[in-house]
Amino acid sequence: MQTIDEALQKLQRSKFRSRFHLKEKEKLYIKQKGIETIKRHAQDFVRERLAPAQIPNDGRQTPMRGHPVFIAQHACACCCRGCLHKWYRVPEHTELSSRQQEQIVNLLMEWIKREMIFP
Repeated sequence: MQTIDEALQKLQRSKFRSRFHLKEKEKLYIKQKGIETIKRHAQDFVRERLAPAQIPNDGRQTPMRGHPVFIAQHACACCCRGCLHKWYRVPEHTELSSRQQEQIVNLLMEWIKREMIFP
């Protein structure tokens, strides 16, 4: 299993993944809501949109904008089960465990924290 730092370094080498960044609007939203609220949103999104074994609209369930967590999901290749499988070898069509969900949320939150410091 790779570390968060290793995953983020690998993602930075991807032309597609490395183009995602938080804009001032998203950074302001995070500052207004607080990082713990954003983490709860991430937990909810992962649990509802990624964790189920069967996702009817897999590959299209995560908008490209509209919430900092959505942007982080695309930047971290945690936007759909196909990307989770390709980047992290997470099996498709099986429910994500609590531990897997926690690891995904931790990765997303670390990406967000780094974006808040270094754009």
